[in-house]
Amino acid sequence: MKVGFVGLAGRPNVGKSSLINAIFGRKVVIVTDKPQTTRNRINVIYSDSDSQIIFVDTPGVHKPLHRFGEFMLKAATVALKGVDIVLFVLDAERGFGEPERNVVDMVNRSHSKTILDVNKIDLVDRERADRVLERVSKEVKNVIGMVLTSVKTGEGIAELLNLIKENLEEGQKFYPDDMITDRPFSFMVAELIREKIFHLMREEVPHSTAVIVEEVKERENGMIYVRATIYVERKSQKGILIGKGGQMIKKIGMLARKEVEFITGRKIFLDLFVKVKEKWREKDFIILNEIGMKDEIK
Repeated sequence: MKVGFVGLAGRPNVGKSSLINAIFGRKVVIVTDKPQTTRNRINVIYSDSDSQIIFVDTPGVHKPLHRFGEFMLKAATVALKGVDIVLFVLDAERGFGEPERNVVDMVNRSHSKTILDVNKIDLVDRERADRVLERVSKEVKNVIGMVLTSVKTGEGIAELLNLIKENLEEGQKFYPDDMITDRPFSFMVAELIREKIFHLMREEVPHSTAVIVEEVKERENGMIYVRATIYVERKSQKGILIGKGGQMIKKIGMLARKEVEFITGRKIFLDLFVKVKEKWREKDFIILNEIGMKDEIK
């Protein structure tokens, strides 16, 4: 049984979360077309007949613009320490630039075996993808393999999974076979709500929101009651999020509820509230305790 931890690294929006979903063959982590969707470390557990691979999905490496950005960067850095393999994901279309150099520094400091993956190859010709792979291979230490992938076409996904298995050690499983993530139900619900906000909202509003599940309670009729608060930084954002006649917040709640019900097979009553916390992204207490990053930064 091949067992180990694989930490994903890369700039924002290179497709790390989409890559995990492609490996699983279904959605296990949230995905949007906006950068910095993933905010903290998420362990996702892949189990099959001959392996258990714990994929550590991390925030994209970026230049922090506020305290919350600093904590996301710290979460990504901490997540790569102690993993068996680092999977360095690059965007074939964007190529290798200054943001990638920042990731290279982080990857090399981890001293872990590294697999290079140039993703989104369906957007470019093969020659360009090969050039990106060759360029990054000159910068990264401890490279044990390289692969080209496309989540859209499925190309290279099986090759990547086999490459990971080949370079993991034998051992005992860490988790039961039916366990997909080590995060609690409340975290999953909060992530799905946040995903719908990212899908439906534009400009700065999605990045200014934080979702906190305040209560989860099973009722006598078997329905699960979930009360969640969406925090924004300004009153104007609250109005946009709620929408005219409450239509936007209703749509967010409906889409999130349906997906939670699909995943759990249970009826869900999702109660959403919107509150203003000015400049929450600059306040350590809120970031660490309310946004759920306390365990990430040690």
